[in-house]
Amino acid sequence: MNNYEYIIASLPDITTGWKFGEKGPQDYIEEIVSLCSEKDRELISFLMSGYEDENLNIDFYAKALTHKDQFIREYFRFDLNVRNAKVKYLNRALGREMSKDVLTFAEDTDQAVLDVAAEEFEEAADLETILNAGDILFIDEIHRLSPVVEEYLYSAMEDFVIDIMIDKGPGARSVRISLNPFTLVGATTRSGLLTSPLRARFGITCAMEYYDTETLMNIVKRSATILKIGIDDDAAYEIALRSRGTPRIANSLLRRVRDFAQVVGNGTVDLKIARYALDALNIDKRGLDAIDNKILRTIITKFKGGPVGANTIATAVGEDQGTLEEVYEPFLIKEGFIIRTPRGREVTELAYRHLGITPDSDDPSLF
Repeated sequence: MNNYEYIIASLPDITTGWKFGEKGPQDYIEEIVSLCSEKDRELISFLMSGYEDENLNIDFYAKALTHKDQFIREYFRFDLNVRNAKVKYLNRALGREMSKDVLTFAEDTDQAVLDVAAEEFEEAADLETILNAGDILFIDEIHRLSPVVEEYLYSAMEDFVIDIMIDKGPGARSVRISLNPFTLVGATTRSGLLTSPLRARFGITCAMEYYDTETLMNIVKRSATILKIGIDDDAAYEIALRSRGTPRIANSLLRRVRDFAQVVGNGTVDLKIARYALDALNIDKRGLDAIDNKILRTIITKFKGGPVGANTIATAVGEDQGTLEEVYEPFLIKEGFIIRTPRGREVTELAYRHLGITPDSDDPSLF
């Protein structure tokens, strides 16, 4: 009901002695319903039919409790529990059997409730067909999983089953869905963000290193074959050298170099075109881009090489601190351009040589 706030705001204030005037309650209900979507109107119609005397029977509640809409199921489950509680109270007050006029359902109706919930879950996860025996389920950026999904994974990883809670309150019940044996592989660059229970359930933990230049060169040549790009070994090596040890970056740079080769050259990527394109993209021979070099130069020229805090560096270069620490800093530390100290970040001698800057010999001292 997208117009919910508008509808409520448009209703008149009700005070003592207030009268509907020309419009009655049914008129207001019809006006509200007219502002709803067709799907919502159908749900409202079914909900309102529950107040009609002829629907106070077991057949109507059976339809309500097997309705595809979760709100309808939960509402009438609560309504039924209240009704039965009231009937039992009256039975006791009148000295009748406690079960008289209490609405109960046969097993087939209860199973229908479970079938509806299972159908909804299948639409979301399609568990019966997504995993075959021996399949590998790969989850990238697994540290970003929601807590609800994590809870499902616990039993799936340990016993190859998923337990689903159907409905809420007194009518809640659990449905167990069996899964075929499978292998779960999770990938993350921030393993520290994984919850302890999830991390403990992985039997093998592997730390992946950056790719070496020779391996990246082969990846670039293979990608060039797939993209039908002519490329020589020297050009492939040059692209691999500036790819920060990451295949994703290597493939991205290959596409950009291809664009230059098609516009500036003859469509074939050679060493000259590769260097021309990478220089135009501000990717130097160590794989550092414009922001990387700006960070190093800022620390050297504005903060005398450090130490300086990450927040100060981020402000000076116009970047977010989180981006600085998660995107740029790890590679600069790995390559030995900067170091972390208790007092902040400092550039190394390698950074001075890379930028062609001579270190200031007038190093201030306390003595």
